[in-house]
Amino acid sequence: MKTVDYEVIIIGGSYAGLSSAMALGRSLRKTLIIDSGKPCNEQTPHSHNFVTHDGKKPSEIAQQAKEQVLQYSSVTFTKAKAMSGTKMEDYFIINTDTNETFSAKKLIFATGIKDIMPEITGFSECWGISVIHCPYCHGYEYKKQPTGLFASGDKAMHMAGLIRNLTDKLTIFASENSFTEEQLQKLAKNEIEVKHSALKEIVHTDGYLHQIILENGESIALNALYAPRPFTQHCSIPEKLGCKLNEQGYLETDATMKTVIPGVYACGDNVFPMRSVASAIAQGNLAGAMVNMELVQESF
Repeated sequence: MKTVDYEVIIIGGSYAGLSSAMALGRSLRKTLIIDSGKPCNEQTPHSHNFVTHDGKKPSEIAQQAKEQVLQYSSVTFTKAKAMSGTKMEDYFIINTDTNETFSAKKLIFATGIKDIMPEITGFSECWGISVIHCPYCHGYEYKKQPTGLFASGDKAMHMAGLIRNLTDKLTIFASENSFTEEQLQKLAKNEIEVKHSALKEIVHTDGYLHQIILENGESIALNALYAPRPFTQHCSIPEKLGCKLNEQGYLETDATMKTVIPGVYACGDNVFPMRSVASAIAQGNLAGAMVNMELVQESF
C-alpha cells in the first residue's frame, strides 16, 4: 500500500466531525479534519436539548469541542473546502479549494445538509432564529406564544401535534387541498386554523418575527414559524464516490455509520433527520469508534 498522509480524513468539522475526531484521537489515529467554517446553524443564537450545554451559542460549543479535540496530538485541523475525492485501490485522495491534496485509508463525511430557502421576503434572515425547524431544539423558547406552521399534508399533521403540545395558539399555512376531510376535522377539534393564501413576507427585527403577510393582504401576528425545508446534501463527494442516498435524500449507512462504499463512513445531519447537536455528537462518536475498529481489524 502507498504511504498515505493520514489514517483517517474527516470532512466536516462541526459537532459530528469533531466527535469522530475525538474518538480517533483517543485511539492514537493520525487524523485530519477538513472544514470550511460554514455550519448550517450559523445564524442560530442558542442551542438547546443537549445536556451540559443547554442554552449555549452553537459556535461556543463547537469552539470548545475543537479545542478539546486538538489536544490530541494525532489530530490535525485545516480550514478548507473539500472539492473532490478519488478512490484508489486501498486509499482515498481528497483535493481542497486551497489547492492541497491529502490521502487517507478511511473517510468520514460529517458534511451536513443545505436547506433550500423559499423566495419569501425575510425568510432567510429569520432562519434558525424565529423561523425554525424543530420543536425539540426551539419549541420551549416559544411555548404558549402565537406560532405558525408552514407545511402541508402529512408533514403538517405530524408537526402540528408536536407544536400543539407547546402552544394552543397555532396557525397552519398550507397549500390548497393538502388535507383530507378527516385531517381537517382533527385540526378543527384542536382549534388549529388553516390559512391557504401563500406567504408573501415575514416582518422581523434582526431575525425575530413580528408578523406574517399573506399574498391576499392578510397580516397575522406571530412570534415563531415552524418551516420544515427541503434540502440537498452539502457535499457531493460521497455520491461521486458511489455512496447511495435513501428515499429521503440522506446518505445511506448501516448501524455502524458505514456507507455502501468500503472505507467510507458518514454521520450527522447528512444521514439522519433528527437534526440536533446531541444526535450529531452521538453519531460522530460511533463513526470514529467504528473506523478505529476497522483499522484494528485490518492490521491485527
